[in-house]
Amino acid sequence: MSKKIVFSEKAPEPIGPYSQAIKYGNMLFVSGQIAIQKSTGNLITSDIEAETNQVMTNLGEILRSGGMDFKDVVKTTIFLKDMGSFPRVNEVYGRYFQVAPPARETVEVSRLPKDVNVEVSCIALR
Repeated sequence: MSKKIVFSEKAPEPIGPYSQAIKYGNMLFVSGQIAIQKSTGNLITSDIEAETNQVMTNLGEILRSGGMDFKDVVKTTIFLKDMGSFPRVNEVYGRYFQVAPPARETVEVSRLPKDVNVEVSCIALR
């Protein structure tokens, strides 16, 4: 087996030396996504719910480019600038995993790329 770079034209391009995702066999490792809106290039940070929704939209586009969907996600990591926003982030996040949600950890961090409030990465398996 060899690794394959996965790239979605519908998700923001990486902001550093990394791939949007790597597919290895039947596993897809998706890099942390922030709330950059691909169509405008704008960063959504004024409202935590809208920011989280954009993050999840970006993850979904990359999953689809890798031949997968949210139902294939087995593990996520949520990075939050403020754990106080967890209930609102969790509510939006939960809309994407209504049946058999993946394993997950949520971590408060002091700073995220571009000073966003939330970043999410995931691993999917099919």
